Amino acid sequence: MGVDFTRETEKEDIQSAIHLTFTHQAEDLEACTVYIITVPTPIDHFKLPDLAPLLRATVTVGKMLKKGDLVIYESTVYPGCTEEDCVPLLEKHSHLAFNQDFFCGYSPERINPGDKERTLTKIRKVTSGSTPETAEFVDQLYGSIIEAGTYMAPSIKVAEAAKAIENAQRDINISFINELALMFDRMGIDTHEVLEAAGTKWNFLKFTPGLVGGHCIGVDPYYLVHKAQSLGYYPQVIASGRLVNDRMGAFVAKKLLKRLIANDLVLQQSRILILGFTFKENCPDTRNTKVIDIYRELVDFGLEVDIHDPWASEKEVFQEHGVALLCQPDPYQYDGIIVAVAHDQFKVLDLDRYKKNGSSVIFDIKSIFDKNRVDLRL
Repeated sequence: MGVDFTRETEKEDIQSAIHLTFTHQAEDLEACTVYIITVPTPIDHFKLPDLAPLLRATVTVGKMLKKGDLVIYESTVYPGCTEEDCVPLLEKHSHLAFNQDFFCGYSPERINPGDKERTLTKIRKVTSGSTPETAEFVDQLYGSIIEAGTYMAPSIKVAEAAKAIENAQRDINISFINELALMFDRMGIDTHEVLEAAGTKWNFLKFTPGLVGGHCIGVDPYYLVHKAQSLGYYPQVIASGRLVNDRMGAFVAKKLLKRLIANDLVLQQSRILILGFTFKENCPDTRNTKVIDIYRELVDFGLEVDIHDPWASEKEVFQEHGVALLCQPDPYQYDGIIVAVAHDQFKVLDLDRYKKNGSSVIFDIKSIFDKNRVDLRL
């Protein structure tokens, strides 16, 4: 308790916050008048929204609500979730009336994990409330700490939708580039060289191919798809983009396998090193990481696979995925090396030190090394 395992906040900063108290006892919340719920909103194995953490937190708060209290949600959800799924639970467990006895707000979090420049106070905050008065209060509350300013949305649903499409838009843009990578791979064209050439035009959007995981971009589009389908509409662009991005792990594994075979290596006797397991660089978060897709595909083909990640928690990775991370890679032992995450620690590595021999293959997914130093790129 009192330790930020995401490494976004320094321990000293938490300890110096004299008015901050941590508790796991629900009864300690009774004196509060404003509740901010920021729990995760993941998807299940069927790619459907898993609202269990959000609804459990709502029930906990609902039992504590008093007349005049305010509940603000920051968790990413589909439009309508706050008022259609959460408010009824608040009413049920508080025995109070919404917008008469208690009120709600929605202000989605916009933190970019691992980004030390765009921290909480430096990112403009979208705010909203269930009544005009509530919206004004929520906006002023966040405005008291947000240096970048706030934007008051006209309704909770608009604020919910805005957050959902922020990540869906990025997901679609990356899926387009990933699809190009799949096409150019068959044409024998280097995708990054194409992007560099196209990027000379002033309005070309500079996205790059890669794995798209995490608890935001790899999840939020499914919330939009779910809501749209419940209303009888199937969003083809969003869904197809997700499909492309979800397949990239398997594509990476098979591309490596083909090169190993071309180098006359026996797959069942090959040992592979994957550098990185978190869903993005310089971040300890492994939620919805797509590196696991590469690992499983290679293991299914009978290869021995080691994973090294100085940022990831060995305990969490083993509990969640059954994978034991390697503290340090063994030198001169690997037939294949995959640079899966662009951690700063990896950028200074001498990858040749880990190659078994001249037939070994280096696959730089993130293109952090010079093209001439590696054998494969996306």
